[in-house]
Amino acid sequence: MADSYVRVRGAREHNLRTIDVDIPRDALVAFTGVSGSGKSSLAFGTLYAEAQRRYFESVAPYARRLIHQVGAPKVEDITGLPPAVALEQRRSAPTSRSSVGTVTTLSNTLRMLFSRAGDYPEGTAERLDSDAFSPNTAAGACPECHGLGTVHRVTEQSLVPDPALSIAEGAIAAWPGAWQGKNLRDILAALGHDIDRPWHELPRADRDWILFTDEQPVVTVHPVRDVGRIQRPYKGQYMSARRYVLHTFADSKSETLRKRVQGFMVAEPCPVCAGRRLRPEALAVTFEGQDIATLAGMPLGALAELLRPTAARPDDEVAPTLARDLVARIEVLTELGLGYLSMDRPSPTLSAGELQRLRLATQLRSGLFGVVYVLDEPSAGLHPADTESLLTVLGRLKEAGNSLFVVEHDMDVVRRADWIVDIGPRAGEHGGQVLHSGPVAGLADASASATRRFLFDTAPPAARTVRRPTGTLTLRGVTLHNLRGLDAAFPLGVFTAVTGVSGSGKSTLVTRVLAEAVREHLGDGTPEAGEDAAEAGPMARAQLTGAEGLAAIDRLVRVDQKPIGRTPRSNLATYTGLFDAVRKVFAATDAARARGYTAGRFSFNVTGGRCETCQGEGFVAVELLFLPGTYAPCTACHGARYNPETLEITYRDRTVAEVLAMTVDTAADFLADIPAAARSLRTLQDVGLGYLRLGQPATELSGGEAQRIKLATELQRTRRGHTLYLLDEPTTGLHPADTEVLLRQLHGLVDAGHTVVVVEHDMGVVAGADHVIDLGPGGGADGGRIVAAGTPAEVADAPGSRTAHYLARRRARPDAS
Repeated sequence: MADSYVRVRGAREHNLRTIDVDIPRDALVAFTGVSGSGKSSLAFGTLYAEAQRRYFESVAPYARRLIHQVGAPKVEDITGLPPAVALEQRRSAPTSRSSVGTVTTLSNTLRMLFSRAGDYPEGTAERLDSDAFSPNTAAGACPECHGLGTVHRVTEQSLVPDPALSIAEGAIAAWPGAWQGKNLRDILAALGHDIDRPWHELPRADRDWILFTDEQPVVTVHPVRDVGRIQRPYKGQYMSARRYVLHTFADSKSETLRKRVQGFMVAEPCPVCAGRRLRPEALAVTFEGQDIATLAGMPLGALAELLRPTAARPDDEVAPTLARDLVARIEVLTELGLGYLSMDRPSPTLSAGELQRLRLATQLRSGLFGVVYVLDEPSAGLHPADTESLLTVLGRLKEAGNSLFVVEHDMDVVRRADWIVDIGPRAGEHGGQVLHSGPVAGLADASASATRRFLFDTAPPAARTVRRPTGTLTLRGVTLHNLRGLDAAFPLGVFTAVTGVSGSGKSTLVTRVLAEAVREHLGDGTPEAGEDAAEAGPMARAQLTGAEGLAAIDRLVRVDQKPIGRTPRSNLATYTGLFDAVRKVFAATDAARARGYTAGRFSFNVTGGRCETCQGEGFVAVELLFLPGTYAPCTACHGARYNPETLEITYRDRTVAEVLAMTVDTAADFLADIPAAARSLRTLQDVGLGYLRLGQPATELSGGEAQRIKLATELQRTRRGHTLYLLDEPTTGLHPADTEVLLRQLHGLVDAGHTVVVVEHDMGVVAGADHVIDLGPGGGADGGRIVAAGTPAEVADAPGSRTAHYLARRRARPDAS
């Protein structure tokens, strides 16, 4: 009889302690454990990596070179392992050309529908190829905006925000500061313009020329310098404000400069295609009376309804066949709670959870069977109401003859599993052991498990007193995306949770509108569009009719799950700043001073102290031609990152490389008498990151770990005045035990007199808040309204709220999510 188990022997990837474990196939298996315990190392780093390695052995050697491979895992043997598909949590590529339609390939079918079955204008000689309906091809893209739908322009209002100022006083805010800005002002004066007169009093013709001319006249400038400085004249060339902004945005290598000038640009619909991204001949083709841009902009649920009559036709013509395929694929997306998305929604605006569910829907339609699907927290970013639909879809994948290995923190999903593999007992070097592998009920006997308490404890949560607000911050007439004329009140000095189903407008309200309003009040009006703001272009600004209570806020802090760095050179120690203290300690030793070594000598990013063979990386890339490339420890420094001379300097008998290899917990004892380092290490321990190594590369950190590192970095700073903390789903990627640690810190900030606002789906977090704002009732066009607001008890009783039922259930017992 065939063995129905995947049997792992001697797994030692990352922190796994040479573990043996048997996992059933054709089952929903949940991998649980605290953050950093090793569950992803087992599920992805071992099982998926080995399945992929075996598959690639059957692929032609030349083809292997064209496919990204994860390499062979550290494991003695795995038997009974089928082919595997990984669905990980990862951010989309930073390009506005990637969309829901391209991720799901729905846009391919829609383009084919218009190409083969669309209604063409009379007199059209031949049908257009499907590429002509794509804004991402030369054949289809509008020639004016190159298929982006928007053009980036500058206006007098964006370049000169305060027309009461004179040019000398900085009226043209878009110009650079320091000497370059003064240079441009001096050139204008030399050209005969009055730079001391208020801007709004200058003639219109002069204002237009100063801001928008393409001329670049050269003039002799006689600068007025401070007494004692050389007054030598020079030749200066003028550059208009528009030319400066557009040139800097397009060509500057400085991300800081590009983000600065982006704040002076406005995105407007393309005047040629009216934002529809396509050439006129493609937009002239219709289906059911609508052009392709209109259909691509409809919510997927509404698009399916429009296509249903065509799909219901019994014939085998092109239109019914393509319509049936579109409707069937959209139904899966709707079932996963994504019916509010439109096909033209850019990928960078999607959450990691939304992206993963889009890929999950694609897999469900693929018809594969006998496959292991390895999923990374499929419930991440999901409202509890949507989790039920997710479980239904996962069940269908299992019924089709597949195995599901799910790394998961949501206890509702874990309870529905057939089997649980719990890793622990703690994180890092204190984890990596299998505490239980078996039916879910059996975890009750695993006394060392951190998961057990949250899975089985049904005692009601302890009652807590709701804090009284110290004031209110009110936003009126909010309009952005699906928020239309919304009024929202955020109490100050308390912990507020903003809830609602996916797409209801939570993140838009908090991380965009509220953040923008506070930033502008604090004097930083530049939109924060994320790490890839410059590539994505200027973002739409929220419209407000009024805002009250902003004067109470002295500082704004946003904490998100974006990586703390894109390369292995970024790590925990460098990001938090504690490595500066470590380098100074080594530079202060007698041996270092005798050799003239400064703190810079102990940086692995700087020539001098680092190993030049690996450039301070600690490893070198090894190309194996027809096998996956791999990394090996540097043959010169053996992974230490530094040259031998630098490693001759020790502090308390440890080299700087050995300090970087310490965990936070170990380093906290070793550096306890170094105040600058001790403060950073203590805050890292306070947020539950004591298991991380100081030199652990940023690329190895999860989103939850990156978020807590950012929070710890903020906590170690001296806080003055009233700070507003905004967090977008801070518990994503966190085990319930880690969530408890995080919440202690957040509530501590409120107790210290600050305000915390979180966008959250975890009902445990919501139940412990002082105030709840629930948006909905649905997503997309069906959302964008506040359906309930008040204390958790009040919202739990609110009619019409999809959150109310789950919040009431969570208030009754702590383990429901």
